[in-house]
Amino acid sequence: MATPSSSSSPAATNLPPGVPPLPDNATPEQKDAHWYQHMYQGDRMPQLTVRAVLMGGILGMLMSISNLYTTVKLGWAFGVAITACVLSYVIWNGVRVITGGRVSQMTILENNCMASTASAAGYSTGGTIGTAFGALLLIQGMHTDWTILVPFTFLVAALGVFLAIPMKRQMINHEQLPFPSGIAAAETLRSLYGHGREAIQKATSLIIALFLGMAIALFRSYEGLVETLDKAKKAPEWLLNMAHNVKIPDLIPFPNTWLVPKGNVGGFGFEPSALLVAAGMIVGIRVSFSMLFGGLLLYFVFIPWMWNMDQGHAAELAAWTQAVADAKAAGLAEPAKPYVNNFTYSPAGDFNPMRWSLWAGTALMVFSSLTVVAIQWRTIVRAFRLGGGGSSGPEAAVEVPGWWMVVGLVPIGLGLVVLQHYAFNMSWVLGIIAVAMSFPLGLVACRATGETDTTPIGAMGKVTQLLYAALAQGNKVVNLSSAGVTAGAAGASADLLTDLKSGYLLGANPRRQFIAQFAGCFFGTLAIVPAWYLMFPTKEALEAYNPPAANMWKAFAEALTAGLNSVPVSAQIGIVVGGLLGIAMPLIEILVLPPKYRKYMPSATGLGLAWVVPFQNSLSFAVGAVITWIWVKLTPKAAEKYNVPIASGLVAGEALLAAFIAIAGTVVGLLWLRPAG
Repeated sequence: MATPSSSSSPAATNLPPGVPPLPDNATPEQKDAHWYQHMYQGDRMPQLTVRAVLMGGILGMLMSISNLYTTVKLGWAFGVAITACVLSYVIWNGVRVITGGRVSQMTILENNCMASTASAAGYSTGGTIGTAFGALLLIQGMHTDWTILVPFTFLVAALGVFLAIPMKRQMINHEQLPFPSGIAAAETLRSLYGHGREAIQKATSLIIALFLGMAIALFRSYEGLVETLDKAKKAPEWLLNMAHNVKIPDLIPFPNTWLVPKGNVGGFGFEPSALLVAAGMIVGIRVSFSMLFGGLLLYFVFIPWMWNMDQGHAAELAAWTQAVADAKAAGLAEPAKPYVNNFTYSPAGDFNPMRWSLWAGTALMVFSSLTVVAIQWRTIVRAFRLGGGGSSGPEAAVEVPGWWMVVGLVPIGLGLVVLQHYAFNMSWVLGIIAVAMSFPLGLVACRATGETDTTPIGAMGKVTQLLYAALAQGNKVVNLSSAGVTAGAAGASADLLTDLKSGYLLGANPRRQFIAQFAGCFFGTLAIVPAWYLMFPTKEALEAYNPPAANMWKAFAEALTAGLNSVPVSAQIGIVVGGLLGIAMPLIEILVLPPKYRKYMPSATGLGLAWVVPFQNSLSFAVGAVITWIWVKLTPKAAEKYNVPIASGLVAGEALLAAFIAIAGTVVGLLWLRPAG
């Protein structure tokens, strides 16, 4: 039976030239055999080599510091694999020139393996240091000791790597989910290593798009770096003036007259990001338009409804505020709050709808992913079998076997449970629950990444925070540390599958790529923990950045540990409604609709994600999808040939330069702006 996402994007499979396509009704066994026969080349050239792992480890260490900076500053981390591929290719060819050609060129699979190591080190490792531990620093006023943070960082990343083992066969081999950044990385490597006229044309288009993406990233990001240089007295006046006047805005807001209320609604506008538009070009119409529809529904239907509800209780809240003041003056207990606002207001009247919609959107994604797994349980069970699952042919011998997961998870899980018990005073039962929750939440994160190229790490953390609000009432430390485990592991799983998607398209050996990814966890831990203490040595140093993600985790921990009553009643209803939709949509799509009509069914992941990310992200995805749709209608051959290389170049260009600018900002801060003490 075809899976719901198998036809979600024309670029989902992205087969290399000369590989015959599979029929729509191909069985999982046929898909495995087809890949091994026509695409696998992991035994024909070097792949897992010492130089590949070392190169990936070094690049990943640098990028982990970059991503720590952007996570704290922007609440966002950039993908590492594409950047590492381009850098490694350039660096290694430079080494060959310097040595007079005495050093052999890295093979395409070596470079792919290098990217897996770099990605684990630069993205998977320390995914929640700047968020969960940032929130802990803001609450406690002091850092978590390095003897706790080092093993926590490594074990969480390793947990995510091992949890991804059974998901790989299901989501990549059988469902053929796009994982757009994985496709982009594979296409980047093909263009770098390609020969022949068509390869040259694709490579040329990719390089042009890469420089365009870099230009967009430069004019979107360089103002912050220049301001940092100005604080260090290192920026000339002309550069400072240029940064203030010649730039691409982070957001082009739409007129607030379109909305109810008329205040500044967070994220309502267009984000001129080459990366997001290009991701929509790869993802396709179905998921992108599902996101756009969900965003329009939120901003034009539910926001006015919630606003009017809040306004109707304004007098009631004003009376409660006065009653609280009177109770304090009389030394009495504060009266219970009669109504919880659905949005967070600023003095200017601005509000962020994500505070309310995140609950329903997360529930929809969680339950839709779990429903798909329940429907296709036989395929999941095959993934745990000794030989790697799904097939008894030679292809089973190169897949990561299910028993590797068991061997890895036992010591990693025990280590995390023991660590949390002694470091955060978490009970043994709650520690086990935190580790166990990592699998279903990792499943959701992987599916969201596979369909939309966006990993909802924050949303996964909020699910855990919500559960632990009931299990560990009033304990903010337990609330944050447990969410740090599940969200960090979920992000690491999604990152591994993105890299394995590249390997799948290039014919790499999954076992060797898995080992490279695991090795990256060591490199990343080695870099990001000391960088965390050096960049943000005090609570005041972190507060100076006004960190959006850390502030949100802190706010949720403080609100939820005060009791579930602090969550608006409408948001609690949203959880139920989102969960029911998450169950119903996959059931209708897989069990009711004929295969030819499934492409018209909205994506549950896309709808849920639209309520977790700002409208600007959904709109950018939709713009990219429309560009590709029009292109295919006008010149289908050209679109088939150039769409993915151009989209890949845009993704690579913006990610590459944004990472460099972030690294430069970090270096400036460490050299000239590091606070005393």
